[in-house]
Amino acid sequence: MTMHARHLRARLKGWGGVGAMAAACALAVVFALAVTCTGSVASQAGAQPAGHRTAKALTVEAARAADDCEAPEKQTLPPSRADGPAITAIKNRPGEKRKLVVGVDQNSYRWGYRDPNSGEYGRLEGFDIDLVHRIAEDILGDPDAVQFKAIPTDQRIPAIQDGRVDLVVRTMTINCSRLEDVAFSAPYFKTGQQVLAPKSSPVEGYDETLANRKVCTAKGSTAYAKLEEDRKSGGLPASTDISTTVPNQLDCLVRLQLGEVDAVVNDGALAASQAAQDPTVELKGEAFTTEYYGVAMKKDADDLVRRVNQILVDFRQDTATGWQASYTKWLSATMDDDPSASRPPAPEYLRRS
Repeated sequence: MTMHARHLRARLKGWGGVGAMAAACALAVVFALAVTCTGSVASQAGAQPAGHRTAKALTVEAARAADDCEAPEKQTLPPSRADGPAITAIKNRPGEKRKLVVGVDQNSYRWGYRDPNSGEYGRLEGFDIDLVHRIAEDILGDPDAVQFKAIPTDQRIPAIQDGRVDLVVRTMTINCSRLEDVAFSAPYFKTGQQVLAPKSSPVEGYDETLANRKVCTAKGSTAYAKLEEDRKSGGLPASTDISTTVPNQLDCLVRLQLGEVDAVVNDGALAASQAAQDPTVELKGEAFTTEYYGVAMKKDADDLVRRVNQILVDFRQDTATGWQASYTKWLSATMDDDPSASRPPAPEYLRRS
């Protein structure tokens, strides 16, 4: 083995280097095949509950708000515990299919991931996964009544629209563009885009030091949209190469470790977790956007949106096993230097005039 090869292998840390990464990816393939072999989510047909006209009016209001969108994290329906067509369809699934079908990530450390050292193959862990179990417990009475479907970043919206999943809980930013295609819950986490680069890199943040540098982002991510917009407007050096995009954000870390790109732009919450995986990289500069994660659902699933918003209210208020407990367990080690991330964002809802 050459000295260069030894050096390269020494830099590849994360989950124990490329070998472990490859093993994790192989497990990911098996898991994806295992969890996606069932059919589409059942249709949301059913009788209209009392108050449906009110819900319909709010849906029209939500659509108008999305068209005139300034604060996307506020364009959601008020909480409710009432069942409607979407929830009824989930509850009426027969036998073993009576599960909540949820699109998640399995490669985001501390958010939605499988720890290869846990010895529990098939068990997903992380902050997003805790929230999924909480939703399943509330709707179906069993926190484990979940069918997880691993989906890449650019397939989150198609998976909802095609009926492959009931929900997506996958560090998904609420924004105006996405509100045209899906509905969101109230926000459950606040973050912002940040730059991740090797500690030895001259890159200092989201600034002129990215000139003539190759930057990696995930396909369909808000990070790529921001880079594309800023390069056109002059907010990012024109020489910055943003052509490297990958299906999943973890792939950007691997590209960075291999020296194929100079920096990664990602949500600060995810980037901090990646820095925890690999001590040779670090966050560079401050967050340059403000973004909120939400649970995504079909646009017409009003009762499900309202129910998830009620679950989030309960999750925030539960001091024993709720939001704060999950944050402390999974994220405090990497996020405590950001005070705004250590508490849940206050929700706001659409109100009829």
